[in-house]
Amino acid sequence: MGGVVHDPPGLAVSARDLGLEGPRGWAFHGVGVDAEPGSLIAVEGPSGSGRTCLLLALTGRMRPTEGLATVGGLELPRRMAAVRRISALAHVTGVTDLDPALTVGEHLRERALLQRRFGGSLRGLLRPRGERADEERKRVDTALTAAGLDLASLPKGARTAVRDLERVEALWLSLALALLGRPRLLGVDDAGLKLSSAERDEVWDRLRSITGAGTTVVAVCSEAPRDAVVVGTGAAGDDDAGTGAAGDDEMHDEGEEAADALAETGRS
Repeated sequence: MGGVVHDPPGLAVSARDLGLEGPRGWAFHGVGVDAEPGSLIAVEGPSGSGRTCLLLALTGRMRPTEGLATVGGLELPRRMAAVRRISALAHVTGVTDLDPALTVGEHLRERALLQRRFGGSLRGLLRPRGERADEERKRVDTALTAAGLDLASLPKGARTAVRDLERVEALWLSLALALLGRPRLLGVDDAGLKLSSAERDEVWDRLRSITGAGTTVVAVCSEAPRDAVVVGTGAAGDDDAGTGAAGDDEMHDEGEEAADALAETGRS
């Protein structure tokens, strides 16, 4: 059928004895996972246990120092760039931060423009302006629906500033921005951070719906749902993991941990 775009299926994810050693010790080590395409994978553990680093490693953003992983048949760390091209990140502090001064609509337009310029084909760029604009609107609408963000429910619609969003609404926006690129693998950090029990359930339901559409999802959390493929970091509660002093704020620990490992590996 002409004009119909079929998104590629999600990616199988596997790892054996995967580890990353940073300047303050092991961020994660001995990680194993075996997940089918379209799986919901939960990276479970307390703050500071290497969860964010493992998320970044499995999406090709951080180079592990031991073991091997494959994502859609692409070996890590050898094919990191290829994995980055078919994956996307959402809600990762220091990587996908939303600008509180921009509106929801401005974020969406900016990401759509970047997607058109760097993620589209040459053939697509040569299409008439009206066709490109129509395709972008459809892509934005599809991403918003998949992420569960209803612009009409926001105080000022698309003109609502990010700083005025509720915490879960900001998460929906981050998901929508990531889904604009039609990734085959989606990484989501801190899926339930500072959310109510009902909101966490809503987040997991949303992530399940994304996997139901064919995208494999890897989500960081402190407590995984029963139906997820659960992955630990091998560093939970281990003072030798080098991920920050006990009692530090969760976001500070995770951000500092990821920054340390990124600096060590030279990857962003």
